[in-house]
Amino acid sequence: MSTLHRNAAQAAELYVLTEVTKTLITPLALTELLESVMATIAKVLEAAEFGVVWLWDPLAELLRPQAVCGPDFPNLQSLRQLALREGESVAGKVYREGSAVVFATPFDVAKAMGDLQPANAMAWNQGLGSNNLPYSMIAVPLWAGGQKYGVLILGTLHSSNYFATNDIPFIQILADLIALSIERARLETEALAVREAKQADRLRAEALAILSHELRTPLGAIKGYCTALLMEEAAWPQAKQHEFLLRIDEECENLETMIGELLDSSLIDAGQLMLEYQPVRLERIAQEVANEMQYLTSSHRIDLDFPVDFPLIDADPLRIKQILRNIVNNAIKYSPNGGLVMIRGEVRSSDIIVSIADQGMGIAVEDLISLFEKYFRVKASPEHQIPGTGLGLLVARTLVEAHEGRIWAESKLGEGTIFYFSLPRQGLSSDEEIDHD
Repeated sequence: MSTLHRNAAQAAELYVLTEVTKTLITPLALTELLESVMATIAKVLEAAEFGVVWLWDPLAELLRPQAVCGPDFPNLQSLRQLALREGESVAGKVYREGSAVVFATPFDVAKAMGDLQPANAMAWNQGLGSNNLPYSMIAVPLWAGGQKYGVLILGTLHSSNYFATNDIPFIQILADLIALSIERARLETEALAVREAKQADRLRAEALAILSHELRTPLGAIKGYCTALLMEEAAWPQAKQHEFLLRIDEECENLETMIGELLDSSLIDAGQLMLEYQPVRLERIAQEVANEMQYLTSSHRIDLDFPVDFPLIDADPLRIKQILRNIVNNAIKYSPNGGLVMIRGEVRSSDIIVSIADQGMGIAVEDLISLFEKYFRVKASPEHQIPGTGLGLLVARTLVEAHEGRIWAESKLGEGTIFYFSLPRQGLSSDEEIDHD
């Protein structure tokens, strides 16, 4: 090769490497990144008329195509159905041997692909849109960090283009760049998993500490009042005994709520949360919850504002009641100075919206982001210690989303909070309302 041709070839290779490198440093998920780099290779590498990145699936022990390119493939997506055993066809053989191979003629290609399983052969022919095999192919292993990830295959479809043995060093460089990106993605995934595990352990430890304290508080109060009532030397007046019994009843309610939240959280984690749909008058359930909660507080006033024509919805009445109870209870707890708690209903064309507004301490903007996460609790002032498990709003969010609705909050510090949740108008109840109208 003359110096001029050699320089031109080197310039072309440098251009290809530059374009591929620019693609590989793009912040994309691994699958998108591989698709993007294969599109770049097909665009800038003239000889590559098609290409496939095969990655090894260790659980299934199969090579699967993760990224494909090739403008001459009429049914490119058919290649995604392929799944090669180690040693099967070109990719399987190169993966097993761990070294690059060039199949420079149609005869070499046919020999290497002769052991394709019938289903794989059919998918390959569908992707190619022809029973004709490629004219030439080059296959190089994807190695990085001492680990074999898969195989990069590039091929030609016409006799005017072909790969030769002297192409291996350059194509191997491309494969190494791709393998490094796969290795980086693997390490990032592992690092993220470690961080999430540590975060989960920390949250679990904090939650256990909080829960043990929160559960101990009502139990301690119940124990204290019972001990006082059982004291033979103390002649408590009837009014005082009644007061003690009311306090015991309140603490039992608190304890029951906490245990219920823990059980619901366990059902959510296990994916066993079930809904039993039926036609529901949501405004009636809201009134029941308001009456229950009003009984538990004398410093708050709980009012309702629902339009007279508020529609039936299909929902699980017990779970809707639980959503409202959790949010109203939260509104009361975070309004330690009392005030109005307003439950409103609004009707829209495709859904209904319920809002619960309080006049409490409010929530900082940065806390709104984590409000519905597991064990998260808004920090209260030292003089206002708020009991709870940090699970009530998580359960409410999960129940709303299980009804195909959504939940959110608006708040400003010192100005109270408004919780909203929407539920779709659909199913038999919606049809009945339409027919009735």
